[in-house]
This record gives sequence, structure tokens and C-alpha cells, in this order.
Amino acid sequence: MVDPLSPTVAAFDLDGTLTEGGSVFPWLRHLSGSSALFRSASGLAVPLLVGAVRSGPSADAAKERLFRALLAGRDYEDVREISRDFALEHLADKARARTLARLNWHLEKGHDVVIVSASPQMYVDVVAQSLEVVGAVGTRLAVDPLGKLTGSFLGKNCRGSEKLRRLSEWINERHYDSEPEIYAYGNSRGDKRMLSGATFPFNAGRLGFLGTLRRFPRLPRE
Repeated sequence: MVDPLSPTVAAFDLDGTLTEGGSVFPWLRHLSGSSALFRSASGLAVPLLVGAVRSGPSADAAKERLFRALLAGRDYEDVREISRDFALEHLADKARARTLARLNWHLEKGHDVVIVSASPQMYVDVVAQSLEVVGAVGTRLAVDPLGKLTGSFLGKNCRGSEKLRRLSEWINERHYDSEPEIYAYGNSRGDKRMLSGATFPFNAGRLGFLGTLRRFPRLPRE
């Protein structure tokens, strides 16, 4: 165990960092089928494209519109159960050995590992449980009084500055005796703020010095 007077937190992004590629579209396809996903995504092709190019609020708004189209009115507990199966299959099929090795290195050191992702909290939780880490932070989905998903976010999409804010909130809730050292691992523009707020930030992206996180050190080999 680490000395409680000098705690260490290791924050890992999920999509593209711990796993290959994104998980949101495969998750929506798993929930709704390829045809429904294609119809909804086609109808939102322009805002989804603009969001992908511009990132920021445009990307958040396009993602939320797609969620409303496919998730509104669905029973939360049913979706959560289906999402559990998806998360376990996705992790088994798409895990990146190098970043998982780094995560396990932190666990062996006794560090508090947390997954911080823009993907839905309901299956980020499952990934965290499967990897036996202490925490998970993801995009929360709104539920109405009848237990149905509204398709909207509960709060903000967990990317960019919101990802850093939610990580800080998670750390504060743990009531460490002193300010922890923070390792952070990401692969994309949405991880920049989290990495900038870390003591030891690492670029786990495949593009290396060509990627958007090129100013950060590369993920070390253990």
C-alpha cells in the first residue's frame, strides 16, 4: 500500500487509450441494431460531422441528439443490463495490452486507479469493475421518474474541461490527507485538459508526435 500521506491517483481515458477505437457507436449498435443506428446517424450526419471536426460544444450537442433519437423512452435497468454484456465483450475484444500493462503497474504499486471517459457511466462502471480499479467517471444519462431514459445527459458530456472537473470532484470525494500526485493517460483532444492538470501526463495515442497530444510525454514502456 502507498503511504496515506502521499497518495497517488492514476486516471485513464477509455476509448483509444485502454481500448482500440471508440465504444459509443458499437454500444448504440448493440442496443438498437445496425439499421436503427444507421437511420439515426444519417439524419444527424451534418451535426455529427461538424462535431467531429470542431469538437467542443458542437460534438457534445451532436452526441446528445443521437442519444435522444436512440435511447429516449427505454427502460434504464434494461439498458444497463444489456450494456454490461457489451462492456465485457468490448473490453475482451478491444483491450490495448500496453496500456492495460501500465494500469496493472499502478495497481501493483498500490495507486488508486480511476477510469475517466466521455462514454456512458453505466458501462464505464462495468469496465472499472472488470479491471478491479477503484473508480469510474463517465457521462451520466438522465432518467425520468418512471425509470426511463430521456436520451439527454445528466450534467455535461464528460470530455475536455468537464473530464478534468469530474476527476477533481472524484479526488475530493476521497478525502485524501494530502494533495495526491496524479498520473493521467489519454489519446485525444478531449483528454488535453485532464492531462494538463496531472502531475505526470502521458500521451497514449497511436499518432505520437503527429497527434493532438504531441506536447505530452509518450506512454513509457514497463
